[in-house]
Amino acid sequence: MSTAKRTFSRTDQVITVLAQHSFETNALVAWLEEQINGFKGPIEVFQFQGGMSNPTFLINDKNGKSYVLRKKPPGELLPSAHAVDREYLITSTLIDTSVPVVKTLGFCEDRSIIGTEFFLMEHKAGRIFHDPSLPDLTPQERAELYQSMNRTLAHLHKVDYLAKALEKFGRAGGYMGRQVTRWSQQYQSSKTEDLTEMDQLMLWLPKNMPDDTETSIVHGDFRLENLIVHPTKPEVVAVLDWELSTLG
Repeated sequence: MSTAKRTFSRTDQVITVLAQHSFETNALVAWLEEQINGFKGPIEVFQFQGGMSNPTFLINDKNGKSYVLRKKPPGELLPSAHAVDREYLITSTLIDTSVPVVKTLGFCEDRSIIGTEFFLMEHKAGRIFHDPSLPDLTPQERAELYQSMNRTLAHLHKVDYLAKALEKFGRAGGYMGRQVTRWSQQYQSSKTEDLTEMDQLMLWLPKNMPDDTETSIVHGDFRLENLIVHPTKPEVVAVLDWELSTLG
């Protein structure tokens, strides 16, 4: 199988849990058995190769059922980064809309369980493509998949965020300005060397922003790698990685 075409499954997308992301499972099993009807330990835990911003794990229970756990990474984090609580909220809210998402099953704020906040969702079968040129698909399949992506994004932007009680999920208006300010601050907080080009860009952007005229839900990182594609069809079946989502 080409490395450009991978499935969201245990067979070729998961690895042994990395040492820096490992956690004890006894407390987790107890929490899962309490939260999830029919869940039974012991469990197997594997780590997905993608989603390193918020480490993501495949959980297999004693009954052979699979789940996905997504948590904050360990260590000191930038303010507002790795917001698994926002991911859980927006994904749970969109489950009954035309936006394809994976069903969430529970959120845990208790850091004593695995060391950080985390949430659990169903395991969704499908493919994740890492090469946007889609070399394993035919020209027609590529066109159909990108059209499916366009439709998915349009469905998201049509969701009435007020009807979904998401008026506090972000601020209406001023989105472009907030993005420029936020990412300029993030760059300043994490840079390892001075780059004149970046300094010039941070001065240029505030003077050349378009006006905001509408407000909708924004994914924040909508791209091919953050989508699950149907196992056999060129069709988006779930949007992943909502940590940067907001109103904009």
